[in-house]
Amino acid sequence: MPTRIHPQAIVEPEAQLGVDVEVGPHAVVTKWARMGDGVIVHPGAVVGGDPQYLGFDAATPSYVEVGAGSVLRESVTLNRSMYEGKATVLGARCFFMACSHAGHDCEVADDVVLANNAMLGGHVTVGMKAFVGGGAGVHQFCRIGEGAMIAGVARITQDVAPFCMSAERDELVGLNLVGLKRREWPREVIREIKDCYHHVFGEPGNPKPRAAALLPEVESDAARTFLTFFADSKRPIARPSARGAG
Repeated sequence: MPTRIHPQAIVEPEAQLGVDVEVGPHAVVTKWARMGDGVIVHPGAVVGGDPQYLGFDAATPSYVEVGAGSVLRESVTLNRSMYEGKATVLGARCFFMACSHAGHDCEVADDVVLANNAMLGGHVTVGMKAFVGGGAGVHQFCRIGEGAMIAGVARITQDVAPFCMSAERDELVGLNLVGLKRREWPREVIREIKDCYHHVFGEPGNPKPRAAALLPEVESDAARTFLTFFADSKRPIARPSARGAG
């Protein structure tokens, strides 16, 4: 199907749109936007706005890239990179609900969902199939691991490990077991992830050395994804409270 742009939308001529893109009324797609096939932009969204950085020169050529099949609901805002030639990136099949926001230089993987009013600060990285609940805020430079789930209205200032759930302020409350089951992985893979979780978070202190020591022993790619996340973290990592330790 051809690209459909509502007559009340603003799409700058230099914007790059794939086939079968739909842009709703009052949406703004700037010249800095690059959108894949089948992207849907609902009314009032702004794709490719300037980064919210006081020192930014608006003449800087930088971009927003939106992967194929992603849906941007009403009033979503995606800011372009603050660096020349760089891009804020959304993967394929992402679903950003109304009024959600991704700041400059975010890297969002495939199949990520942001609920209404969820906010990603600049330079946030979100792994594939992660979910960020309504009204949650993620501090700049944080990492949200693959398959993680962030509760509504949570305040995230630390990295959240893959397949985990976090709520309140940086409180880890266990594994995202529903999300794991939906992956249709074999039971032994889910069991290995559970064992890794309990080994890494089962006692106080820095979880990074325990994750590194366990890494050579695991068999599944999913368990390796969980454990390698710790080695790559430059920020503190969210850990369980007493109620999330199990």
